[in-house]
Amino acid sequence: MRTQVGIIGAGPAGLLLSHLLHLRGIHSVVLERRGREYVESRVRAGVLEQGTVDTLVESGAGERLLREGLPHHGIELRFGGAGHRIAFEKLVPGRAITVYGQQEVVKDLIAARLAAGGDVRFEVTDVVPHDMDTDRPYLTFGGERLDCDFIAGCDGFHGVSRPSIPAGVLTEYEREYPFAWLGVLAAVPPSTEELIYARTGRGFALHSMRSPEISRFYLQVPVDADVEDWPDERVWAELRARLETVPGFTLATGEILEKSVTPMRSFVAEPMRYGRLLLAGDAAHIVPPTGAKGLNLAVADVRLLTAALAEWYASGSADLLDGYSAACLRRVWRAQHFSWWMTTLLHTFDGEDAYGERLQRSYLDYVTSSDAAAATLAENYVGMPY
Repeated sequence: MRTQVGIIGAGPAGLLLSHLLHLRGIHSVVLERRGREYVESRVRAGVLEQGTVDTLVESGAGERLLREGLPHHGIELRFGGAGHRIAFEKLVPGRAITVYGQQEVVKDLIAARLAAGGDVRFEVTDVVPHDMDTDRPYLTFGGERLDCDFIAGCDGFHGVSRPSIPAGVLTEYEREYPFAWLGVLAAVPPSTEELIYARTGRGFALHSMRSPEISRFYLQVPVDADVEDWPDERVWAELRARLETVPGFTLATGEILEKSVTPMRSFVAEPMRYGRLLLAGDAAHIVPPTGAKGLNLAVADVRLLTAALAEWYASGSADLLDGYSAACLRRVWRAQHFSWWMTTLLHTFDGEDAYGERLQRSYLDYVTSSDAAAATLAENYVGMPY
């Protein structure tokens, strides 16, 4: 078998790359180790930047997003017994976020690829990239071989793409945080119209949503927390304690559909290219979810990679391919800093002294009273322009 671009991973990065390449007349094959039902149901991020929404709509895969997504024009920072709204419409006019689950994005992209006759293969075993440092790379999987011009590693942090790069090529930067998030999906209408980021002495909490009927919550928990230690009653009690801190706010409760614990980590691998293997999305970088940047960074990577490959096929020029890693990493490090900043601003740290807590409170007061400081938060949150 032969294709122009072999893509490892059928998450948002791999599927969107395949679809954007198709729109440029470039053939690809997507290989995914999980089944279609699994990739369409795994709950991940749900906050889409303005640029991500625009990209999906322009690609033709955004019809349901526009119909069912929930546009938000602000977020609330809740601390010290009061709520403070960061108003996007005032601070970054014309730009917003849209709440729409990652699994819904994946469903839309799979449907778009299959409708266009795309080659997306699920439950593919033993994928291995070969000869990435030559002009004849290829992939083996399940006893088969796929020759290609380029390989795109879009298979996430635990995938095979990045570990296939020889030792010593990549420089890896990493930071682990001393806490985790307990994520909760509940069949309950949201108690708020916009996301609430709450900083309390008990720890951080986030009230988000996935639809008018489904809410998403996060609680800061110890890094070694076991989901079995968090029965539903304890979850709701802790969410009420951290969110019902302003007059008149009552948290709606209901059936919990899913619970999981996610460690908090920052990671970047440089460069994002090794010969004819190009990394995109979580295969190259991950961020703590506080800033809602993971999926959005993957989309930004894919936009740049599509343009670079399209230029190579159209003219033979490798200029954009040669600049791919540096171009991606400029945005990646901006998002890394923003995600680190949001995380350290809103979470409690074991052993933190009173001085550190006062610094957090000082900056929270500043960012909610200064338009200049609030605009910096808003600009980064809705996504820096492409």
